[in-house]
Formats: sequence, structure tokens, C-alpha cells
Amino acid sequence: MTNLFVSDPYLQQPKLLNECEKITPVHYKILGMCWAGWVFDFYDLILFTFLLIPISKEYNFSNLQMSYVLGATLAATAIGGVIFGILSDRFGRKPVLQWTILTYSIGTFFSGLAGSFWLLMACRVLTGLGVGGEWGTGQTYIGETFPAKVRGRYCAMMQTGAPLGIALASVVGGLISPFIGWRACFFISLLPAILVLFIRRHIPESDLWLLRKKRIILEQTIGRYKRSATVQQFQELLSVENRKYFILGLVLAIFDMSAYWLTYSWMPGYLHSERHFTLTKSAFWILVTQTGGFLGYLIFGYIADRLGRRPAYSIYSVIMALGLVMVTIFWDYIVIYPFIILAFMFMVGFGTGMFGGFGSLFSELFPTSVRSTAMGSAFNLARGIQFFTPVIISIIALRYGLGGGISLAALFALLTGAWIWTFPETREKKLFAGD
Repeated sequence: MTNLFVSDPYLQQPKLLNECEKITPVHYKILGMCWAGWVFDFYDLILFTFLLIPISKEYNFSNLQMSYVLGATLAATAIGGVIFGILSDRFGRKPVLQWTILTYSIGTFFSGLAGSFWLLMACRVLTGLGVGGEWGTGQTYIGETFPAKVRGRYCAMMQTGAPLGIALASVVGGLISPFIGWRACFFISLLPAILVLFIRRHIPESDLWLLRKKRIILEQTIGRYKRSATVQQFQELLSVENRKYFILGLVLAIFDMSAYWLTYSWMPGYLHSERHFTLTKSAFWILVTQTGGFLGYLIFGYIADRLGRRPAYSIYSVIMALGLVMVTIFWDYIVIYPFIILAFMFMVGFGTGMFGGFGSLFSELFPTSVRSTAMGSAFNLARGIQFFTPVIISIIALRYGLGGGISLAALFALLTGAWIWTFPETREKKLFAGD
């Protein structure tokens, strides 16, 4: 398609945010709102794993039933990622970011009112829809507005919201829930909806997306834009230019997601039931992993901007795999050294920092017209497939224990570090208005 941005005066625009030499206050506002949305996004998703035990006790649900609820939530993130990704490419990053936050906040609130298995399932599915949409929209927002030379570190900074969200879920679900009850934990989780007011008032729309919108308007006036927006998005996503990287990105996300959810879907239960930790102690140990995760995300961005996307992924995958093997298969050999176990738990969290690379990698692989669709679809379809992860672990646990199931995550971590080399190196790739 001909680049219309340069030749037509209607499309002339001041310097784009991603062309700025220095990070501006506008950049920090965008980062702050996307980051906060991701903190509470992941908090709402993970909070349920800490409330599995009290919920199942009150309703006499089996581990398998609770696995189905968690699995359905993850499956819903796939649907949410696709739907909100399409909406983001069509209506803009700013409004859709607000819609996703409202969706997961409302779903979590009503989870506290659920009085049966199926109502609980429905509420968690609603939460999953919003969770799936927020990540892709937020990462696209940052990827389009931050300069190429620092894109990796700032996309990774947004990802630090995940360990902080888990840490917050650990505090609320592990430390506060015994005093206020699991329902109240869901009720107070409506508070993140307040973020919508700040997003509406304090951050601008992605200027790269606005230029894309102007391009569509111009094409409509000259009769070149005749297909529906949704049809065009999917046709472009599955075109020869984009199909290869979409498939490669989907497989990469599946490997990394499998490593993550095989680790965390039953980690609190593993520490509580097999290592005989109290819920409070389990929460503190999860906080150790999330401290590692927070630092891992921050450092990943700098490594990815300095060494490249591929080496960063490989380094982190080995760190995560080593930590996982030691805290599951070799637990009995190091149990007499609590400090060493905690160090390996820290490594598990640190290794998950490779998730910090998806935002920059996908932003650099796909054009503006389908960037959010591609990012949201690949990332969340991979997460949706994790419907089977908690179920698989609960089945394996019947013979090998939860530790045996969780140890499989090490294999998928290593597969992630190997698969990244099927991609080209995209470090410092510039994004243009006419792409």
C-alpha cells in the first residue's frame, strides 16, 4: 500500500512521540496508566489462586472443579485478547484500555457474590475477558509511543506490574483473607476501576494510531478502503508478510505461558499441601519469587536493549529452568538449607522476567494497522490454551505430586529460550506512521 503520510498535507503531523530524543512527561503518564492497569489486571487473575482453598472448603468443591474454573478464566483471556485487540486497532488504544479495566474489575467484584459453581465460573470468565484485553492494549500503547532505542526497557517496565500484582494478591489472598473472608477480597478488587478516570483525563491517544486512522479516512474518501475494518485486520494479519511471525509469536507465547502457568497455577497449593507451609508462609515465599520477578523484568529490558531480544530470552530461560528443577525435583536435597531454597525461588521469579520482551518484540514485528490485534491474539490465545495446565497438574499430582507437575515448567522455559532464535533480531527497530 502506498505511503500517504508524506505526500498529503492532511496527514502532516508534528514529531511523533516515538521520535522524541528524550522521554517526556507524556511518556511517563502513558507508562504509568498502562502499568497500573497491568498491576490490577494480574492481581485480579492471581487472587483467585490464593482463594482456591477457602472457596473449595465452603462449597466442598474438588481440586479438579477448581482447576476447571481457573482453566476457564485462562481460556477467556484468549477470547478477550482477540476481541479487545480488534477493538483497539479499530477504536484506539485509550478507550479500549478503559474498557478492559472496567471488565476485569466488574468480573472480580461479582465473583464475591457467586453462590454456585457455575456462577463462579461465569464471573471468572468475565474477569478473564478483561485481563486478556488489557495486556495487549497497554503494550501496544507503549510500543507505539516510546523511542526505539529504549522501547525494550519501557515495555519491560510495564511488565513489572505482573509481579507486583501477584505480590498484592499474596497479601490480600494470603494475609488479609483469613480476617475479612474470601468474598470481601473480591469486593475490594473493584477499586482499580478508578483508574479509568485518570486514563480519560490525563493521557493522549497513541499518535501513531491517530495517523493510521487519518490514513483510513483518506482512503475512504478516494474509494480505496471498501472492506470492513475487522475483515481487513484479519486479512492483513494472515497475509504473507505477517502470517509467519504471527505463528512464530504464538508458539513462543505458548512455550513461555506454559512455563509460567505450570509454575504458578498450583505453587501456593504445592507449598501448602506438599511442603506443609501455612497459608501465610506460602504467601511470603511467593513474595520472594515476585521480588525476583520484579527485578527480572526491570533488568530484562536493559539486557534486551543492549544485547538483543534473542540473547535476553535465552539467558532468562536457563535461569528459570534451573530454579524450577531445584525447588521441585531436588527439594529434599536442599531442604536443610532454607536460604538456598529461597535463592532458587528467587531465580524462578527472576526468570519469568523474559515476559518483559513480548511487548517490544511484537511491536517491532507487526504494522500499526494490526499491531494490537496480533499482540493481543497471540499472547492471549497462548494463555487461553493454559486452560489445560492446572488440570494437567492436578492429574499428574495423583501419581507424582504437585511438585512433579510443576517441574514440567522447566522444559517449557528451555523451549522458550531456544525458540526465540527462529525470529530476526529487532533491537532498535524504528516504527513509522506509514507502516
